[in-house]
Amino acid sequence: MQKKKVVVCGGGVLGTQIGLICAYHGFDTTFWLRSESSVGRTTPKIERYAALMAEDLKGAKTLVGNPMASYLYPRGLIRSWEGTTAETIDGLLAGWDKAVKENVHIELDLAKALSGAYIVIESMTEEPKAKIGMYEAMRDLLDKDTILCTNSSTLLPSMFAEYTGRPEKYCALHFANTIWKNNTAEVMGHPGTDPEIYKEVVAFAAAIGMVPLQLHKEQPGYILNSMLVPFLSAAQMLWAKGVSDPETIDLTWQLATSAPAGPFKILDIVGLETAYNINQMKPAAQQEGTIENMIGKLLKEKIDRGETGVNAGKGFYDYTK
Repeated sequence: MQKKKVVVCGGGVLGTQIGLICAYHGFDTTFWLRSESSVGRTTPKIERYAALMAEDLKGAKTLVGNPMASYLYPRGLIRSWEGTTAETIDGLLAGWDKAVKENVHIELDLAKALSGAYIVIESMTEEPKAKIGMYEAMRDLLDKDTILCTNSSTLLPSMFAEYTGRPEKYCALHFANTIWKNNTAEVMGHPGTDPEIYKEVVAFAAAIGMVPLQLHKEQPGYILNSMLVPFLSAAQMLWAKGVSDPETIDLTWQLATSAPAGPFKILDIVGLETAYNINQMKPAAQQEGTIENMIGKLLKEKIDRGETGVNAGKGFYDYTK
């Protein structure tokens, strides 16, 4: 039986993770990238996240017999903890190595990448013009039945539906970071999404080890980011106003809530370029003297120094040590 083909357009932090989780769960997965330089940036990400996923899967063997295991195992890699043994995990690890070797491909030719695709997941930068350009480039290359999804974290599918050439087969499918552990998939249609296509995307999300979270209407930021973005913005406001430094702000949150990470560590994981793009979409970011404007300038300074987060080795924290 031929494997269904998934195409991920973009090789960023989440795009890389999405592609790998699809490959792990048996889908023939192609990353479409713009250029050879994009390949040079994306290949190390694929290797890094593949290693992290395998490491967490291997580490799950130490949880066998642990009463807290059902809260700690990598939920996107092990469908159910009940009945899981060390031997079960060894089998999954063997399958993981095979999946990465056989199911992961990189393609620069857009027509070749899209040919025969079951689902295409656009995971480009949070910049409307860039997304519109992507949709216009692919609209005449997609097969008639291909489903098109966006992994946008803040933008609504109705903003782009007319540019896709298949609005009825288009919706949002948004994932959380460290997808193999935080296995959420928010499914959000727009008024023109075919209900049957929506159901198909929900089923696909479940097939790749996610818990499909169904939204009944469009909401900027979906469920997760409607809560997360204000939290991160509040932390950045404290930093921009000079109230405290990122390390102390993070420590305050972690001590008071027992959270494993504070807002600035989360920003490093998300990537400061994404944080900057989201901030700059706010009208106040263009007004001199506003908090949003101050946050944008501070983030841009770090980006210009190459301090863009975990994948760069440095963001608010140094990951090279």
